Formats: sequence, C-alpha cells, structure tokens
Amino acid sequence: MDTIRLTVAEALVKYLVAQKIEIDGQIESLFGCSFAIFGHGNVTCLGQQLKNVEDQLPTWRGQNEQSMAMAAVAYAKANNRQRIGIATTSIGSGATNMVTAAGIAHTNRLPLLMMAGDAYASRLPDPVLQQTEHFHSPSITANDAFKAVTRYWDRIIHPAQLLQTLPLALDTLLDPADCGSVFLGLPQDVQGIAFDYPVRFFEEKVHRIRRPQSEQCDLELAATLISNAKQPLIISGGGVHYSRATDELAAFAEQHQVPVIETIAGRSALLQDNPLNGGPIGTTGSDSANYLAAHADVVIAIGTRLQDFTTGSWSVFRNPNLKIISINVGRTDAIKHLAMPIVADAKQTLSQLNSLLGTWKASMSWASLAQEKSAEWKALCQQRSAVEGTEMASYAQVIGAVNRLAETGDTVLTAAGGLPAELNMNWQSKQIGKFDIEFGFSCMGYEIAGGWGAKIANPDNDVVVLVGDGSYMILNSDIYSSVLTGHKMIVIVCDNAGFAVINKLQNNTGNDSFNNLLADCRRPDGELARVDFAKHAEAQGAISEKVNNMSEFDDAFARAKAADKTSVIVVDIDPTKWSSCDCWWEVGLPEITRNEKVEKAVNNFNAGRTHQRRGV
Repeated sequence: MDTIRLTVAEALVKYLVAQKIEIDGQIESLFGCSFAIFGHGNVTCLGQQLKNVEDQLPTWRGQNEQSMAMAAVAYAKANNRQRIGIATTSIGSGATNMVTAAGIAHTNRLPLLMMAGDAYASRLPDPVLQQTEHFHSPSITANDAFKAVTRYWDRIIHPAQLLQTLPLALDTLLDPADCGSVFLGLPQDVQGIAFDYPVRFFEEKVHRIRRPQSEQCDLELAATLISNAKQPLIISGGGVHYSRATDELAAFAEQHQVPVIETIAGRSALLQDNPLNGGPIGTTGSDSANYLAAHADVVIAIGTRLQDFTTGSWSVFRNPNLKIISINVGRTDAIKHLAMPIVADAKQTLSQLNSLLGTWKASMSWASLAQEKSAEWKALCQQRSAVEGTEMASYAQVIGAVNRLAETGDTVLTAAGGLPAELNMNWQSKQIGKFDIEFGFSCMGYEIAGGWGAKIANPDNDVVVLVGDGSYMILNSDIYSSVLTGHKMIVIVCDNAGFAVINKLQNNTGNDSFNNLLADCRRPDGELARVDFAKHAEAQGAISEKVNNMSEFDDAFARAKAADKTSVIVVDIDPTKWSSCDCWWEVGLPEITRNEKVEKAVNNFNAGRTHQRRGV
C-alpha cells in the first residue's frame, strides 16, 4: 500500500480539501470557508497548514470565536446545507466560546465543523496555559463541554484516529437526518506527530446528499388518508428548503389544491402571491394559517420538527379527529404526536405522492377559504407597515420598507428578540428562500455574525441584517469583520431601548417591568445612558447613519445599497407597538400567586390550555 508521511495537522487539512460536492451538476469544494482565531493551541501546526491551502480553502479572521462559528453556521444555511464552514480556535476560553454556536447548529440541524486545540496528550507539561484541571478525571478538558451540543465529538490522541474519525465526522455533516455540529479536539502535541497514511485516503471524493426512499406501503396509506380528507393542509418546514423540494411543493399544492402554511424555518418555500399560500403558522404567525390549522382534518407536515412556536405549544390543531402525516428524514421528528410517519426525503416523496393521488383535488371551497383568510392577513400586514406622519417607527414599518426595497437575490436575516416574530408575521415572500430567522436556538448575537457568513455564501447580492439593540450589544464585532474582509452587509439596528419583547412578556404575565427596558435599569442618579449605535458602527469602519423617522428610511436604504462596504442604519422603534396573532403559547407560570394582577394573568394563560393536545 502506498503511504505518505504527514503530521496530523497536514493530514487533517489535506483530507478536508479533498472533499467535494456535486451541486446542480457542478463540482464544488465541500468546505467552502474557514474561520479562525489563532492561539498557542492551533497556530503552530494547524494554522500553517490552513495557510498552505488558502487558495482552495479561504480562511477568514474573526473577532470572537462565538461569532465566527455562527458565521460558519449561517454560511451552511445559505447554501441549503450543501457547503460547510469550519471554525478553529485555540484551547480553553477560545474553544468554549464556540459552545453557543454549536448549540445553534445542533438545534437547527445545520452542519458546522469545529476544531479546537486541547491539552497535551502526553501530560508532561501539565497544567498548561488555559487548561481546566479535573483531579478526579484528568482526561477531561474544557472541550468536553461540547458533548451536549454536538452530533459527533472526538479527541484525536493518536494520528491513526483520523482514518476512522474523519469519515464518520464527514458522514454526520452530510447526513440529512443527523446533520449538525461536529467537534474535533486537537491536543497540541498530537497535531505535530507524523504518521504513514495511505495515499488513497486523500484522493478527491465527490459527495451527494442522500435522499432516503419511502416505503411503498407508507405512501399508499398516506395517499388514502389525503384522498379521504375534506380539509387537508400542508405545513412546510425547513426540510423543504434543505431537500430543495420547493418546486415539488408548489406542484403538489397546485395539482391537488391543498393549502400550504409555513413554519419559521420553512418561510419563503412558496411565493406569497401563490393563492394556496396560507401564511405563517403558530405563535409568531398569522391568523390565516392558525385558522386553517384549527379546521384541518389531515395535516401533511413536511420537514418540520413541529416545535412549540409552530404548534402553539400543540394548541393550534383543534380537530379532535385530526390525522397527521409527517414526511421527514428524521425518524424522531416523523413520529411525533402519533403521526403517520414517512421517513424519507421530501422532494422524492412529494413527487411519488403526487403520482399516487392522480387527479384527486381537495374541496374548492377549502382552497377558496384559505385564499380568503390569507388575503385578510396580507391586508393586515399592509396596514401594520403603513407610515403616517413622523411618529416613532414600529418593527412592522421597518420590515415593510425592507420588503418593498429589497432586490432579487437579497437575503434578509434576523434571530432573537422581537424581530423574529415581527419578520415572520409581516414578511411577504417575493422570492424562494433568501430568508433566515434563526429561531431554533433563538440566539442573540447571531444576526450580524450570521449576516457575515451569509454574505460569504452570496457574494453577489446584498444581505440585510435586522438586529435589535439588545442583540447588537451582545455581539457586534463582525461589522468590523465584514469591513476587514470586504464582505459588505446592510445592517439595520432597531433600537427600542432594551429587551422590550421580554418586558412585554413580563407585563403580560402580571409582573412589573424589571431589568429589561433601559429605563428600568438606569443608574442611581436617574440618568438614562443610551448607546450611539451609528457612531459605534462607524468606529468599526462601517458607513453609518441614524434616521429620525420612516420618512427618511427609503433614502438611507438607497445609500446603503449603493455603498461599497458595510452600511448601518439605526432607527428608533416604539417599544409599545407589536404585531400579534390569535395563538396560545405555554410559558412557565407560578402555581401559587401573591397578588391579584399575577393571578389574573395566570388564569388567562391557563384558559388557553383548553385546546392543547396531550401527545396525540
């Protein structure tokens, strides 16, 4: 057997560069970018090897380990999980900074490869800089913290391990069901150890995402359930995008006149002007979609985890005889709430079901009702986004303006606070995809970092980041990263002077405002300190401006579009103006209350539990 003598770092990078993927007939590098902050744990061996392949695998320097790993997650999402980003750090604090990003990837089923330095396998220099010592179990290091938020975890303590662990790690990153975060711990001494690796191990390999096939008996049973339905409904989840099944979804809905409603991850799977698009479902959705969910007798859930914001904590489905058909590559998702599971790829399953159902169509009155309810929701969105005079802006007005001004190819992105709900409730999809609300982990700080990663994935189009003042303060340094690396973004900072959405929840549950709005956190002398976000962004090298009201927004957005580097627009938001829909959501409330206001709020919340389904 022909062999080649390489260090662990050399072999690792050589293997990663050799991995390719076929996308629409084109062969691309599977690992499209790397993000790195170097320290003593990864610079001497791994860092040099990344330098040697920068023409094949570009490496971008982040400012924070957490945010650069988030950028890698957003990069993968923007590529529909078909290309993967890497994040590498030193040991200790640099490594554990990535734990939050690992949680995003794990929860949202997105691929992320993380490689962090580790303590010496030999233990001869112990304790080394940044090493956490566990005297009862000396093999534990800070990197063990990743085990709770990864799909695959390994520590390389011998060079031969790469022959087994790299194919397994790769399979996890590419698996349509178990896709998620992968972590490799790289002890500092092991990175430099040499080994005779088989030459064949580094041969170029072209991958394709697997498409699990459905069982014929499952398809036939599903077709029978659907054809007997009087009011069938499709819930489109993020898996529709990852399966690249949006055309098949539209064709199925049209041929059989079945209305479609969308989860947050499944938004923009259908164009908004499609008459069968019933709007977004759930707690942060639309009255139209929630009405349809309440009256459906058969629900076809495609590529969705059916999380609580989608199901209104399982209260949106009001028909006691409801049948759920769940099409999902993940068996644990497919069987939820006694659903009839089809553990298979969405794209192929929709095509097969389409053929089995033939000329069958749902009731035209049901499709007409869906169109009528959707029209009411769209009219409400238009009303919310209307601008009158020079009053303080609302989220809905900002979103309406971005919706109107964005161009084909532009991506809109947000993550946490009030913006995910407002964007989901009000956005009108004019193109398929190009929409990212990170609401699986709902991670404050993802917005700007994710925008940077999405821009790397889409260099020819603008990425519009919507971020609240709270998330901005948590993580904003990738404004500088985008300026440094030449990846222009448009960042809109919506400043409502605090964590206003949580203040709203605090008040809605009968509690007094506390520790959320800046006004409730002011210093003892009574002065309210505010951040000048425009100046702060300018200090990071961005073009920035603050608009006084929405009458100035269009011109500011036009200037940002015309700019050649990251532009930041700051707009004050009225913290009392919120969009809403008719949907219950369960929150943790006290069984014993101490005052009348809290008791009333708890009773109101508990009354909404009437329609909650208990596991069926």
